[in-house]
Amino acid sequence: MPSDTTSSTLPKRAFAIIFCSSVATAIGNTGLISVLPLIGRSLAIPDEMVVAIFSLSAILWAFSSPFWAKASDRYGRKPLMMVGLSGFMVSMTVCGSVVSAGLRHMAAPMIIFGMLLLGRALFGLFGAASNPANQAYVADHTPREARTQAMASLAGAFGLGTVFGPWLAPYFIYPVISIAGPLFTFAAIAAVMLFVVWRFLPESRTREAAPADEVEVSIEEATKKVRPMWQDPRVIPFALYGFVVATCQTAQQQTLGFLVIDKLGVSPMAAKDSIAMAMAFGAIAGLLAQWGLIRMFQMTPRQLLRWGVICAAGGNLLVAVAPDYHTVVAGYALASLGFGFARPGFTAGSSLAVGWKDQARVAGAIAAVNGINAVFAPAFMALYRTNHAAPFVLNMGLMLCLLVYTLVSKPLRNADPTAVSSEEATMATIERSDEGGV
Repeated sequence: MPSDTTSSTLPKRAFAIIFCSSVATAIGNTGLISVLPLIGRSLAIPDEMVVAIFSLSAILWAFSSPFWAKASDRYGRKPLMMVGLSGFMVSMTVCGSVVSAGLRHMAAPMIIFGMLLLGRALFGLFGAASNPANQAYVADHTPREARTQAMASLAGAFGLGTVFGPWLAPYFIYPVISIAGPLFTFAAIAAVMLFVVWRFLPESRTREAAPADEVEVSIEEATKKVRPMWQDPRVIPFALYGFVVATCQTAQQQTLGFLVIDKLGVSPMAAKDSIAMAMAFGAIAGLLAQWGLIRMFQMTPRQLLRWGVICAAGGNLLVAVAPDYHTVVAGYALASLGFGFARPGFTAGSSLAVGWKDQARVAGAIAAVNGINAVFAPAFMALYRTNHAAPFVLNMGLMLCLLVYTLVSKPLRNADPTAVSSEEATMATIERSDEGGV
């Protein structure tokens, strides 16, 4: 398999544009999560159905991500980023319009719920295009030894978005349109980033611009059946790890708002600032991991995979036993620190496990993993209604199981640039020897 040493340097302006577009999406999604309990209870939509709004878009995200990843190989990274931003913008506009209609009692709650499902479905179908394109663009221009840091920086966009999204959302609740205001504002932010990407982002290198040996291998492999990434033994352990981590993080995020409301014993609108503050502390902890500790200690994917689940397990335990709001915030921050380690760990690890020609495909697989996890959000919400501590105890147990998995899985134990590069060199020698005997 070809080395990535030929990767060009990622221009700072290009990374800044990709980063900001990722921040815009993260701000919108986490801002929506923070106001969703307010929207659901204001519109008389049951809690389980509120979190189900994200589940449908997650399913569509998971199934559409691999398609968009392949499309980015064919049409380029930039056009797919624009498709994703456009899908996000339209989705937020539709959802904002539906919430406005619901607040004015223009339709029954179940009809409003159905329309919200449709609005989020647009994001699941088209918004998924940008995530694998962003990741593949960065991988195209980043050498192997710098990829963990680059992926951690890109993952920091999500953390930054989770800081500003919940914090800004209450300020976007305007007098006339009320809690629909944040959705329209997030759509406007996406429109600005769509223009910036279209006008200022250069296209990534294409397959024709790849090194000669990569083009040759790609032509040879074009005549063979390409194995799906979820059947690739190099990627499966990272995808499984990422799926469990993303599931637990999503479950914690989507139950947090309801937990704060119930812990404080106040109305949803009265709790909006407390919810935003809790999510902001968690996001700051994630940024501390991705922009501070990872760089300070030069952590490898293997270390991130292990420390991520250790911190996340401790944070969920603290939330589960929290007697008051402040302990909930502290536990959520500790868990977010862990997720801040784990996400760049499995993202960079999976990227390092394959060569340049597979970067878009592995990015699509990881994007699918990050999307499909929200399918289980209604189940966690039902568990929460049974016992408020139960979802967090379950999360803690799953994190401890993942810790064991990082110790027994060979790909996860070897998840660092040096080890993976050596393994790829050996695999390339074997593959070419086999081809020579055909």
